[in-house]
Amino acid sequence: MDYPTLIAILDSTLRLATPLLLACLAGLYSERSGVVDIGLEGKMLMAAMASGVVAYLTGNVWAGVGAAIGASILFSMIHGLASITFRGNQLISGVALNFLASGLTVLIAQALFHQGGRTPALSGNARFSTITLPFEAEIRQVPILGPLYSDVLSGHSILVYVALLAVPVTWWVLYRTRFGLRLRAVGENPESVDTAGISVVGMRYGALVITGLLCGLAGAYMSTGLQAGFGREMIAGRGYIALAALIFANWHPWRALGATMLFGFLQALALRPDVLSNFGLSVPDAFLDALPYVLTVIVLAGVVGKPTPPKAGGQPYVKER
Repeated sequence: MDYPTLIAILDSTLRLATPLLLACLAGLYSERSGVVDIGLEGKMLMAAMASGVVAYLTGNVWAGVGAAIGASILFSMIHGLASITFRGNQLISGVALNFLASGLTVLIAQALFHQGGRTPALSGNARFSTITLPFEAEIRQVPILGPLYSDVLSGHSILVYVALLAVPVTWWVLYRTRFGLRLRAVGENPESVDTAGISVVGMRYGALVITGLLCGLAGAYMSTGLQAGFGREMIAGRGYIALAALIFANWHPWRALGATMLFGFLQALALRPDVLSNFGLSVPDAFLDALPYVLTVIVLAGVVGKPTPPKAGGQPYVKER
């Protein structure tokens, strides 16, 4: 593999890993609070649809982002109502939201545009433009590091940089703030948090709001950054892959960055089957397409390492009287 090919694959890796990273961090907040969120897929799908529809109708990509965040937070609140307030099964609630989003997004898009559940192609101000980082032209001339900066790090939409920035911000929030300490405590021992006079319900709802915000950004990126519009089932299992990456990362933000980049690399590799053929490997394209999902199954089966989830994860909290 020559260096330009490697640079092209790394560039695709960053683009494809961005929605996974945002969704993985979203799941990190909810699961650290003790709420298992299988519904990441549905939140991202609703956000992608809302973003594509509103961005097309208004011609303003930021209006689309706002709609995406609103739709995703609404689904988060429905999940919270079912699993926190009414103490329902969190897994069933999340799966139900995924099914609801799968049908509702196609229904709305078809009713509005009559294009088989898709939105018209976005262009101009309805899509995110790419950003050129400072001194890109000058640094490009530097051997090895220049192409990494100019072709891999530079030239992405703003949501890519927001996703990367969200990693240290999440680490700081979880491990250096009072809110983060309480959030982690709620996911480990909600009884002790309640004894200290802190609302377990309030903390979990707060975590779900952040989850909805990040899933909204992930969905908006899918329809207005990575692609030019919404298409039916366009999330294509990325919510589940993000959950697998979260388990692989053992619920830690910096490890989540590495895990999602690994999944993104596999997706990028599937787009370049010629790379493996250069090494004399004949691999069917269908197998390359399935690689991220195969790794997801392997991670969820517990083959790679032994994850240590929050102790109170998936358990509704009943306040003792």
